[in-house]
Order: sequence, then structure tokens, then C-alpha cells
Amino acid sequence: MNISEAGLRLIKQFEGFRSHVYIDVTGHPTIGYGHKLMQHEAFPAGIAQDAAVVLLQHDAQTAAAEVASLVKVQLTQGQIDALVDFTFNLGSGRLAGSTLLRLLSAGKHDAAGNELLRWDRADGAENAGLHARRQAELVLWKA
Repeated sequence: MNISEAGLRLIKQFEGFRSHVYIDVTGHPTIGYGHKLMQHEAFPAGIAQDAAVVLLQHDAQTAAAEVASLVKVQLTQGQIDALVDFTFNLGSGRLAGSTLLRLLSAGKHDAAGNELLRWDRADGAENAGLHARRQAELVLWKA
């Protein structure tokens, strides 16, 4: 299971590029296109965009492997891309315990895709950025 260029573009669009380390909304040091720094990583001089793309590709492949370990039904490329973005953004634990995964495992692909839209909240309130991201995932899902 691999993410496509369309899936990578989606992640890039919503993560944005930052050349220097910043603290993300969950409190993790992050750089590039949403790459959470590992304990052994440091970027005192920042990161070039090309190097950030390499990190993104690796992180997206990790998310794709997590999706593959959880999803046991056939998926379209758009569904793979949507789930990889979802997992990249929220983590595989959220997917593992979701109604989305239960519906998907039951073969209810359309209903599962609509579940993406339920994941647009931060601190209990709808978040415009998350809402837009989930809508974009749903567009890929249905493609």
C-alpha cells in the first residue's frame, strides 16, 4: 500500500512547509511538512524544502504501513490516500478505534468515507482547518 502524488500533495497543502523547528499543536517539535522530530534528530540550521520532501515521503510510507496493518479490505488509491493523510494527521491509534474502520471492515465504503467528516474538532469545537482537511480527504476517497 503506497500513497500517491495526490496524497502527498494533500499532506503538503495542509501541513505547509516550515524550514525551522516549531512546536505543533500537540506540543511536539516539528519541521518541514509536519515531521515530528525523533529524539536523535536536530536541525539547528533548519531544513531545505527538498530534504523536507524526503522526510515527508518516509513519514507518509510509515503511515501507509500503519493503514495497511489495520485495513483488511480492498481500497481504491483515493481511499488509500485519504486514510494515509488521516493517519499522518491523527495517528494510527485514532484510526484503529474508529467507527470509520469498523464500517470499512464491514464493506461499507461510502459510510466509512463519510466518517472522515466527524474528525474536524479540536478542543471540542469544530476547527476550520481540520474541517477543510477532512473535506479534501473525502474528495480523494470518492475519486
